Amino acid sequence: MLHISHLTKKFDRLSVLDDFGLDVRQNGFTVLIGPSGCGKSTLFDVLTGMVKKDAGHVSWMGQTLSHLAGQAAYMQQKDLLLPWFSLLENGLLPAKIAGADLGFAKDKAMAFFDRLGLAGFESYRPHQVSGGMRQRCALARTLMFHHELVLLDEPLSALDAITRYSLQDLLLMLQTEFKKTILMITHDVEEALLLADEVLVLSSPPMRIVEKLSLKTPKPRKIDDPDLAATKARILARLKKELTLETR
Repeated sequence: MLHISHLTKKFDRLSVLDDFGLDVRQNGFTVLIGPSGCGKSTLFDVLTGMVKKDAGHVSWMGQTLSHLAGQAAYMQQKDLLLPWFSLLENGLLPAKIAGADLGFAKDKAMAFFDRLGLAGFESYRPHQVSGGMRQRCALARTLMFHHELVLLDEPLSALDAITRYSLQDLLLMLQTEFKKTILMITHDVEEALLLADEVLVLSSPPMRIVEKLSLKTPKPRKIDDPDLAATKARILARLKKELTLETR
């Protein structure tokens, strides 16, 4: 289980995280959703060690850590593929960095490419394929890290609506097929409802959890499910309330 407690981060006089905490169960899919600028990306920056926390505790599977670098795979909004590498070479970067056997790693990457609909495009450069295919490659690269814990920072937000919808099943596959534990940021309420086991609605800074919603509807889900529609309305109402409080 991922356990975060008393996490604190200030930038000058702005308190972004103040005694923040959450838990994500093993093989769970937890989604964070909140107003723009509330501190979601700062949380991930702190968790990955890109930004040093002021205080607080982070533990993964009972082990206390200063941050999750080396323990979690991290997939961001931009695919961050290297333009001079082929898709397969980009997918193999984690193995190269780790000094792993490249023959075995290539077989593994090819299997991921096949599973993610990239078979036949291994030699293409990023500029030669669509945004959706680049993000599929980024997902394959994420899987190549072999970490059980995955942090997703709006991984589909740069894509058009149709492509985004088609790739949501692949994010769900991280949990159902590859048995990953997932903490994801999104601004898309419907995306959260389709994927999450638990949705955490966040406040404006200093960020806190203002509502915690457990979703019991079996996956895969349909957004027109009456229970999900009611939950969507509840989340939107809470977000609207937070925005109103922010502007006062």
